[in-house]
Amino acid sequence: MNDNTVLVTGASRGIGRAIASRLAQDGYNLVLHCNTQIDKLQALQSDLQHKPGSIRLLQFDIADRQSVENSLTKDIEQHGAYYGVVCNAGIARDNAFPVLSGEDWDQVIDTNLSGFYNVLQPLVMPMIQRRQPGRIVTLSSVSGLIGNRGQVNYSAAKAGIIGATKALALELAKRKITVNCVAPGLIETEMVDSLPLDDIKKQIPARRLGKAEEVAALVSFLLSDDAAYITRQVISVNGGLA
Repeated sequence: MNDNTVLVTGASRGIGRAIASRLAQDGYNLVLHCNTQIDKLQALQSDLQHKPGSIRLLQFDIADRQSVENSLTKDIEQHGAYYGVVCNAGIARDNAFPVLSGEDWDQVIDTNLSGFYNVLQPLVMPMIQRRQPGRIVTLSSVSGLIGNRGQVNYSAAKAGIIGATKALALELAKRKITVNCVAPGLIETEMVDSLPLDDIKKQIPARRLGKAEEVAALVSFLLSDDAAYITRQVISVNGGLA
């Protein structure tokens, strides 16, 4: 059993990839997840193979509850419960609310919010049964804090993650398992490539986009021993946007 194993969902690109790279540098044993881009995840595994910890890969759709439970239960039966979980995987399907389709609403809620339950519910009891400290970090968004035009579905899901994180933190605090939420603002990833960035930067007090590595650094800290007394918090990485 590996006592410092951390699961990172949505690790094949963007913020998830940066988190995986940082945690590998920190020496954790990693379980890296993706849904469709297994080739990118395998490439990341190859890039990180010289790091001290072990890396294994899982592939499933976090919106598919049974698939998630089967994959995670099998993994912890073979390797033991996780020390930490980083719930990063998510999708966006943006549109103005009057023309937002039911399918786009459901996909975003099912993936981003129900994914919180689907991933964590099979893992929490094994984490408790370790009888050791543990860490859970969820990823929300500035959209979940202040809302965003064209993202009613995304904002609803990300706000829901904040509420779920705070409630779960109350349940697990006496078990020495911390549960915190990181809320990034506009970060240099594929998700912002189509946005009018020059105009957006003017609205950000720091006058720039964030870097995925800056989000990863915060996640790394929240997983560390130094963060043992920090729980039920929402910490923004947004250059002062909210």
